[in-house]
Amino acid sequence: MKARRTTMRDVARTSGVSPATVSFVMNDAPDQTISEATRERVRQAAAELGYRAHPIARALREGTSRVVVLDVGGLPRDRVLESFADGMESELSAAGHALLVSYSRRSRRAQIDAVNPRAVIDLPALYARPGAIADGGWVDGMASHYLTQIEFLHHLGHRNLAVAVPARPDRFMRLMTDYVFRAADALGLPTLQVLPIAGEAATRSAVRDLLGRATAVAALTDGLALAVLAALHDTNAQAPGDLAVIGWGDSAEAARWRPALTSVRIDAAAYGRRLARQALDLPTDDAGPAATRVIRRATT
Repeated sequence: MKARRTTMRDVARTSGVSPATVSFVMNDAPDQTISEATRERVRQAAAELGYRAHPIARALREGTSRVVVLDVGGLPRDRVLESFADGMESELSAAGHALLVSYSRRSRRAQIDAVNPRAVIDLPALYARPGAIADGGWVDGMASHYLTQIEFLHHLGHRNLAVAVPARPDRFMRLMTDYVFRAADALGLPTLQVLPIAGEAATRSAVRDLLGRATAVAALTDGLALAVLAALHDTNAQAPGDLAVIGWGDSAEAARWRPALTSVRIDAAAYGRRLARQALDLPTDDAGPAATRVIRRATT
């Protein structure tokens, strides 16, 4: 009878470590704090058991490929998402895995299934219901990041606020708008006014109507905030004199715009690294992401 092929789990059991540690050692993963004694114990166990790391064979033995899929659906493709994916990719690569980012929930489903991924992280599913806080909510999720935005305006003395949203918001944007409203309510602010962002003419009209009724605008994204600034320019108004404006995401355009846009900066890469480790059943970093903060520029 043909002998059973030695697996990574066999090596882990013999050497007294986790399969993940075996993976790190056998793949010479960088930036891993594994003692030389442990590395030698894993190598010796692998040699005694006749284990040889091979990508295809390893995928078959573990029952999945060494691919993690990040399904982002229709979420905004901004700097935050890009940094988040970069963080995931760096952490997965260190563990000998690859990241596949899917932007279409329909056309690529068959291809994703064919990859037989180690894990599929469905980001839109986190925001499937109004009021959902599955991403960390008011502790370190999206809700907390928008709370930082509104707290900043509140600390500057603004009470009559508006929130800039897409004229036709999708489910995700509607949920983010709800977070902003709830943040303002928690701070005891009057009900926010909604500033819909559509075409240039419609946005100019909406901004013109808002002047005198609000002192500041919190935008759901930097892109929406820049549309507000453009409308202010076209109506001969200024930020922050006529209307303070704060964006969200701290895009490259935020700093380049004139006047430079105040924005909320998120340590998205660290959140991505943390989620990657969770997907691989590895301990998460004790340090965690840096605190979300406001980068104050000329518009507030």
